[in-house]
Amino acid sequence: MKKVTIADVAAYANVSKSTVSQFLNKRFDYMGEDTKKRIELAIKELGYQPNIIARSLKQKSTKTIGVIVANILHVFSTQIIRAIEDYCHKEKFHVIVCNADDNSAKEKGYIDMLRAKQVDGIITFPNSENKDLYQEIIDEKYPFVFMDRLVPEIDMDAVLLDNHQASQLAVDQFIASGYQKIAIISSPLQQPVTPRLERIAGYKAALANNGISYNKAYLASGDFSEMQQIIRNLLTLSDPPEAILALNDRVLFELLQYIKNNHVRIPDELAIIGIDDVVFAPFYRPALTTVAQPTFEMGKKAVQLLFRQIKNREARLKANVYRFTPQLINRESC
Repeated sequence: MKKVTIADVAAYANVSKSTVSQFLNKRFDYMGEDTKKRIELAIKELGYQPNIIARSLKQKSTKTIGVIVANILHVFSTQIIRAIEDYCHKEKFHVIVCNADDNSAKEKGYIDMLRAKQVDGIITFPNSENKDLYQEIIDEKYPFVFMDRLVPEIDMDAVLLDNHQASQLAVDQFIASGYQKIAIISSPLQQPVTPRLERIAGYKAALANNGISYNKAYLASGDFSEMQQIIRNLLTLSDPPEAILALNDRVLFELLQYIKNNHVRIPDELAIIGIDDVVFAPFYRPALTTVAQPTFEMGKKAVQLLFRQIKNREARLKANVYRFTPQLINRESC
């Protein structure tokens, strides 16, 4: 069958091709209702399908962005994706989501793939090993935004939590509840991942601000495959902690699994606070005290920054880092 064209729709509706083009691009300012109805009927009767590739080439936009998360299993990542998708839907943009597994080669492959597909811009949870690639992207003025992390010496728009304050809120709450022996458990620290490093620095600073000496035995970290043993080692020290700050949601899951398996009573035997307000926190027994990130506001800000770059593609805009304020949600686990 012959492919139906704009010219066919225009002839059927008895209008010009430019009028059909205006209709397809939702430019209705000087278009009467009768004209719109005739074009709608022509499209329906003829079965016209717009040529998306041709339109993208003409408009120099695919109306698509890419989002590369470090690990899609994090609640934070899925909420950020939802916030970005919500905003893009209103702007008639599509979103391609990729999961890099904190792997620099995998992230680079996704960046190359997304750019080959001519997406209009990318939001990524960056991997510091791809520093040279990010600098090339800056030099090319390609729209790009960092989420959740910074990369040293790379001047890029970025959206992050105030991670120092997140730890400060948690430590202050522990101390207000009468705990002095406070530990922190983290994901692996081999990579310089911004939230991990900053939250640990904030934890140490908060202890110092409250006159408590830092005990290096109370800082535990490692791969999730080893996390149960790491927690066991921490809680079987000769002088074990009374309270634990879980650095993110996945660490919290591991800690709760250990608590369940070993019948530890919260908060009588161990107080806990998790950074990231997991959805089950209010329903867990006892309800979990958490430090919440404003994920939807952060996701919205990231995509707004990306759209700003897309609209000013040829300009070299000043890069900015936006820090969002965490919120302590005090429940019953501390």
